[in-house]
Amino acid sequence: MERYRSAAEQAKGRGDDRKARMHERIVKQYQDAIRSHKAGKPVNLAELPVPPGFPPLHGLEASPQEQSIVGVLENAMKLANQPDGEGSDSEDEEGETDTRKLTPQSGHALQPQVAAPKVSPSKSPKQSGKAQQQLQFLEGRRKQLMSAALRSKQHRDMEGAKMFLRQAKGLDPMIEATKNGLPVDITKVPSVPVNEDDFTLQRKGGSSVQNAEMYLKMMEKLKQQHEMCMSYSQQFTHLGNITETAKYEKLAEECMKYIDLIKQAHTRGLPVPRYHYEERTVSVVKIFPELSNSDLVLYVTRAVNLPIPAGTSHQDMDTFVRFEFGYPSLEEAQKDKTNIVKGTNSPVYKEKFTLQINRNHRGLKRAIQAKGMKFEVILKGGLFKSDRLLGTSHLKLDALESNCEIREILEVMEGRKPSGGKLEVAVKIRDPLTSQQLNTTTEKWLVIEPFTLPPVSAPKPKQPIPAKSPVSSGPTLYCLSVLAYEEEKLEKKVHVYRQQQRAVPDDLFAQLSDVKKRRERQMQQLRQGGPIRSEYVRQLHRYLQFYEDSARRLGQEGNREGAKEALYKRNLVNSELQKMNQ
Repeated sequence: MERYRSAAEQAKGRGDDRKARMHERIVKQYQDAIRSHKAGKPVNLAELPVPPGFPPLHGLEASPQEQSIVGVLENAMKLANQPDGEGSDSEDEEGETDTRKLTPQSGHALQPQVAAPKVSPSKSPKQSGKAQQQLQFLEGRRKQLMSAALRSKQHRDMEGAKMFLRQAKGLDPMIEATKNGLPVDITKVPSVPVNEDDFTLQRKGGSSVQNAEMYLKMMEKLKQQHEMCMSYSQQFTHLGNITETAKYEKLAEECMKYIDLIKQAHTRGLPVPRYHYEERTVSVVKIFPELSNSDLVLYVTRAVNLPIPAGTSHQDMDTFVRFEFGYPSLEEAQKDKTNIVKGTNSPVYKEKFTLQINRNHRGLKRAIQAKGMKFEVILKGGLFKSDRLLGTSHLKLDALESNCEIREILEVMEGRKPSGGKLEVAVKIRDPLTSQQLNTTTEKWLVIEPFTLPPVSAPKPKQPIPAKSPVSSGPTLYCLSVLAYEEEKLEKKVHVYRQQQRAVPDDLFAQLSDVKKRRERQMQQLRQGGPIRSEYVRQLHRYLQFYEDSARRLGQEGNREGAKEALYKRNLVNSELQKMNQ
């Protein structure tokens, strides 16, 4: 309280009435709290602001991790949000805050509150399983957003840091409401950005090619699983289903634990940990979260084999599609048309139209069940010719009651008889109108078996030279084409970071530099000729066999992407071998 009283006097001395009034209000808050405590009334310490640089009031301490994140960010945000004119003032105040200590008066004033048995009036009610899940989800999301804010600050992205901090702070009222047993709308909880650095392996020079390949494949698979979990979690968050959201958040945490184990083992140059695949059944509600509840998106994709009227050549077939959706009423029907595609009776339109619906409107059900959507395929007229109707189609929309997407190839009718032409269209809404669309799939799930990492101080056993590659003897040589491919992949990653104006991780630069040096060094060795060329050819044969075996094994494990890449590298080695044999 004394700190705020002193700050108010300093602000008055500088003529800053706004700050003076603000600090005086805080002093009054402390005085009221002290009076309430002396009168035996409960005091909520959470409502009392703590001066910058002071420890939190007893009973309100955050966990060390949370304290460090919150403290660093909040101080940074306060400085970032101040106008230029206030910078010097706040620096003066912070300087004083850091050097000054609590006076005996302020210590005595707050000491009774610390010892009081009635510090916090809020009694957290006994929470149900669902409420507990909700609380864990909200607290976990708050920590994730704080971490994202800290990352942005470390990358000097102050705007991003402020945004994530605001989002994290915005969850505090929801967490408090959940603790008090009140309902919370989790559909408003913001999503968390993915940090690509979490899925990057630092290059380890002593690792064998086989180990390095396996580590990369495992990391790719775990990243894919994590992305799937976060995607499903986001979908169920939009639906307000906390049980399924918590389930996928837990699976995502499990994936991150596996990723941390893999990264530590790889960094220490350990053999690939034991792993296995499990079949896991995933029930997912299909939803298009990018659409709003009022969106109905129509795609007119193409027409096939439209009838060519007599006296019209194939080159004169300039067509477009007109549609009508009789909602909210026939008089106010939503209509539009595609662009004209010229010179073909199988035009490709690829047009998208966003129509508006109101799910609470009584007329929507009638429009969906009875009216549907009408299409007319029109032949564009010439100078003295009017437009001509080639045929009509009708799309039933009743499937939208239980599905969020319809894809149909419609018959183009001339009156009541088919014309032989087809029209391909699709309709999407955010989620089904009446019931949820549940899809069940079985996924092959990578599970890392538990293992204990050796202590860091333990001496690393020296690996024999053959362990660095699938080669049994001689110097370590790599396929130049594979090295060029790896270099190109790393350069693309660096380019993505630069395009997004983000700092490129040091380990990515180190990997790129390592690959370039290896390639240049080996090219110099091969230019000198002699026995090294024949040794290089022998090792290429071994690499050929290695990548064939890897592709076969990965294919059997169900890792199609990994098998594809192994086959691609096998082809690169084969091409290199043919060059050397010429």
